[in-house]
Amino acid sequence: MEFKDLDPILHSQLRLAVISLLMQQPEAEFTFLREKTNATAGNLSVQINKLREAGYIEVHKQFRNNYPQTICRITSLGKQAFQKYVNNLQSYLHLKK
Repeated sequence: MEFKDLDPILHSQLRLAVISLLMQQPEAEFTFLREKTNATAGNLSVQINKLREAGYIEVHKQFRNNYPQTICRITSLGKQAFQKYVNNLQSYLHLKK
């Protein structure tokens, strides 16, 4: 039995947390993600950018009541990558001894 590769983009704890949240709620504000992950704004921003560069999420910046608002949305590629990651991780748990 061979080990399947785990996506290095999703293997980061914070990036995996963001994608997991977006699998449950396909669109979320930056502040919501920051609160749920307990990440600093700077670290979360860096990790969101890596997910965006991989094509796993889309990031939309807008203004709401004169305040900047960042909305993150999971893409179909992000959903597929997450499902593959979970499936590959499960294969580690079901290896025959």
